Amino acid sequence: MASEAFLATQPIRASSRRWAICGLLFAATFLNYLDRQTLSIVSPVLQLQYHLTATAYSHLLAAFLVGYTVLQAFAGKVVDTLGARSGLLIAMLWWSGAGLLASIARGPFQLGMFLFLMGVGESANWPASVKATQQWFAPRERGFSIAVFNCGSAAGAVAAPIVITALTLRFSWRVAFAVGGVLGILWIVPWLLLFPQTPQSAPAVPATSPRLQSWLNTIRRRDVCALMSARFLADPFWFFFVFWLPDYLARSRHFSMNRIGATAWLPFVTAGLGNLTGGYLSGHLLAAGLPARSARLRVMAVAAVIMLSGVGVSYLASSVLVLGAFSLVTFAYGCWATNVLALPTDLFHEHEIAMVTGLTGTAAGCGSIVVMLLVGALIDHVSYKPVLIGISCIPLLAFYCASLTGPGERV
Repeated sequence: MASEAFLATQPIRASSRRWAICGLLFAATFLNYLDRQTLSIVSPVLQLQYHLTATAYSHLLAAFLVGYTVLQAFAGKVVDTLGARSGLLIAMLWWSGAGLLASIARGPFQLGMFLFLMGVGESANWPASVKATQQWFAPRERGFSIAVFNCGSAAGAVAAPIVITALTLRFSWRVAFAVGGVLGILWIVPWLLLFPQTPQSAPAVPATSPRLQSWLNTIRRRDVCALMSARFLADPFWFFFVFWLPDYLARSRHFSMNRIGATAWLPFVTAGLGNLTGGYLSGHLLAAGLPARSARLRVMAVAAVIMLSGVGVSYLASSVLVLGAFSLVTFAYGCWATNVLALPTDLFHEHEIAMVTGLTGTAAGCGSIVVMLLVGALIDHVSYKPVLIGISCIPLLAFYCASLTGPGERV
C-alpha cells in the first residue's frame, strides 16, 4: 500500500512524526470524551435543577447521539476528501465551539440543541483518526497505534468524574462545559505544527487508486454491512457506561456526587488497559503468522464472552464487587473496540477508509440511540436489571456479525 511505501522510503521523517501524531490523536479523543462525559457527570445536578426524569435525560443523550450518528458517514467522506489533517481540525473547532455554547444554555431545550451540534463535530474524530493511523502505520502496528489513540476515550472518561465533578462542585456545571471547549481550541496549535500539510510529508495518492465510492455502493458490500451490524449491536454497551454509569451508581447504589467522582473512573481505567491489551494481542498474533482479520476476530471473540459476565451485576450486593465487575467487562470492551476499529484498515483501501469508518460509526450511533432511549424507559418503569442483562448479551451477536467479514484481507 502507499502508506507502507512511504514509511519504507522516508523512515526518519515518518518515525519522528508518527508517534507524535498518534499522541495528538489520543489527545483529541481524550477531549472528545471529556466533553461528552460532562453531560453524564453533571446529570444529577441537571435532574435536580430542571426536574428531569430518566426519560427526559435520555432525550438529551439522544440529541447528542443524533448529531453524532447522522453526520458520521458524511464526516467520513469529507475526511477522505480533505484529508485527516483538515478534517480533524474543522471537527475540533466545531465541537469545542458547541461545548462553549452549551455552557450558556438556558434550559434543557437549548442544552439539547447545543449537544446535537457537539455530536455533529465529534462525529469526525474516529474516521479521521483511523485514516491517519492507516496512513502512518504498517498493518502489524495498526492494532497497537489504534489502541493508543482509542485509549483517549478511556482516559477522557477517567478524567471526567474527577475534573468535571471538581469544577461542578467548585463553580457550576456551566464552567465544566466551558473548560472542555477551551482545551479543544488550544489543541489546534500543536496539530497544525506537527501534522504535515504538504504531499511530500504524507503518503502519496497513487494514480491507480480506486475512486471514492458512493455511500449506496459502499453499504451494499458484505464487509461493510457486517461491520455496521457489529457496531450497531456492540457500541451501546460502551455508551451505557459513558452516559448512565453515574446515574446507576446514584440511583441503584446510592452513591453521593463526591463518591461518584472518587470511583466512577475505575471502569474506564480498565477500558484503556483493554485497548492496549487488545491491540497488543492482535499484533502479536499477526506477527506469529495469523492473518490480520483472524487475529482481530480471535481477540474479539474472547472479549464478547467476558462481557457476558455483566449479566450478574444486578445480583451483587457489594458496591466494591459491582465496580470490580464493571471494570472487568469494560476491560473486555476495550479489547473489542481496538480490534473492531482496526478491522477496516485490513479490509479497505486507504482512500475509502474514513467513509467506511464513518458508516460503521453511524450504525453504532443508531444502535446507541435506540438503546439509550430504551434504557431511560426501562429505568423509569422497571429497573436497571433488564438493562444490564440486555447490554451484556448483545456483544455475542455483534461478534457473529463481525465474523461475516472477509475472508479476503488487505494487508
